[in-house]
Amino acid sequence: MDWDIKPSGVQGVVNKTITAAGGFQTAGKSLQTELPEAAKHAGTVTEGGSTAGEGGGMGPIAGALGELMASHATRIAYISARTEASLNGAIKATTAYVHGNIEQAQNAQNEALKEPKIDLPGAGQK
Repeated sequence: MDWDIKPSGVQGVVNKTITAAGGFQTAGKSLQTELPEAAKHAGTVTEGGSTAGEGGGMGPIAGALGELMASHATRIAYISARTEASLNGAIKATTAYVHGNIEQAQNAQNEALKEPKIDLPGAGQK
């Protein structure tokens, strides 16, 4: 395989990606704080239709918000892990290329292409 990398171009893409990834991080943190708060105020369910206030059963909207959070938490964690692996791979491969070590550059690229492992506490538990 022939390599033709322009380090300044890689650096520009890496910097833009880091900026964009910051938006995902902000969105993820917002989901972690705002959705539980919204669910807390979404009402409860009790027999007879009365509200139970705090300590009552979780209502359908709160349940749906919980499912939404669980779904997005996994996706956001995957995007974060994939982005981190890609950035690290690009930086390591470019550095190795600049130093003339094509085999090390190839290894860095291969590592970056592996599927990230997502381990969220409590994921898969109901």
